[in-house]
Amino acid sequence: MVARVLRYFETREEIFLRLARAAWAEWAHAAVGALDAIPAAQRRAPERAVAERLAATLVQRPLFCDLLAHVPLNLERGVSAPVVKDFKLTAIDAAVSVAAAVETRTGIEGSEAMNVIATATAMAGALWQMAAPGTALRTLYETDPDLAHALVDVEPRLTDILTALLTGYTHRGR
Repeated sequence: MVARVLRYFETREEIFLRLARAAWAEWAHAAVGALDAIPAAQRRAPERAVAERLAATLVQRPLFCDLLAHVPLNLERGVSAPVVKDFKLTAIDAAVSVAAAVETRTGIEGSEAMNVIATATAMAGALWQMAAPGTALRTLYETDPDLAHALVDVEPRLTDILTALLTGYTHRGR
């Protein structure tokens, strides 16, 4: 079966890169919807609300979080330039749409909003790997008191990081 599937793709990496491409578009749609749904009462000091929604929409997509770490490390390196370009254009378009929603909610500038998206996705990928959900490694962390410090709860940690970044950007110019 694997050999049959590989007839349609250059490499295994292309299959995963195409999954990541689709996940970027799907996450962007969900993230923009979640940001648009922030209640008016939370729009005066929106940093935490924006961070919570970005973190939640990422963590709700385990495959995407897993792929985020692998894309720059090896998936992009194992395919042709046209496949990378197709992936990058979709990922950039998705990031720009989420960044625009972040700008609308927080008032931060374009490059800062893109930095928030870059941080959110990079940290989601890294933290997801450290959290090791559903693995024997995670079980070890949970059951061995000497390793309890290695437990990573992705959503609250990512929320805190993004809140700090957003707060810094929104209060820097004041």
